[in-house]
Amino acid sequence: MNIILASANRGKIEEFKKLLPNSNVFAYSDILGKFDIDETGTSFKENAIIKASEVNEKLKQIGEKNFIVISDDSGISLPILQNAPGIFSARYAKVGASDKENNTKLISKLDELNLERTPAFYTACIAIIYNNLIYTVHGFMHGMAINKELGTNGFGYDPLFIPDGFDKTLGELDFEIKQEFSHRNRALKLAKKVLEVIL
Repeated sequence: MNIILASANRGKIEEFKKLLPNSNVFAYSDILGKFDIDETGTSFKENAIIKASEVNEKLKQIGEKNFIVISDDSGISLPILQNAPGIFSARYAKVGASDKENNTKLISKLDELNLERTPAFYTACIAIIYNNLIYTVHGFMHGMAINKELGTNGFGYDPLFIPDGFDKTLGELDFEIKQEFSHRNRALKLAKKVLEVIL
């Protein structure tokens, strides 16, 4: 069974490939070509479903049958900022923003509040579409957001986030360590249970 990821984020794609080593994982753009998907939902769940549904429909249009579509919508939320960036994490600074631009904006928000660190949490929602049925699962990771970048591993806000139980940011931790407790891995473990039932 081929798994088609409804994502163009190369960091996410590589992470999914590592987390699903026994599956054939493809980015949707490898099969359909790259196109934009408007994330118009008001929650991680709604956006994950929107992305998976659009890719699923386009795959059906070209006659693809032997596939599962998986999408992931995830982000970081800071209670002190009314849970921003939240669903806007990938475009916090602007549409098409780089990780650096988004990190810089978050740092500036913390600096405005004279905060070196503050509670934060990551959310990941994974949507699975198989035989036109939709399944969703969530994973969470709690910790602290800090006002400076530390480390170069990972992507997104990883250099700004210290998970509970650690004194290093996700940007400083090796993938093998953080995959054990990451929000995406927790959601993926639940997604695997769904796949075991439906396949």
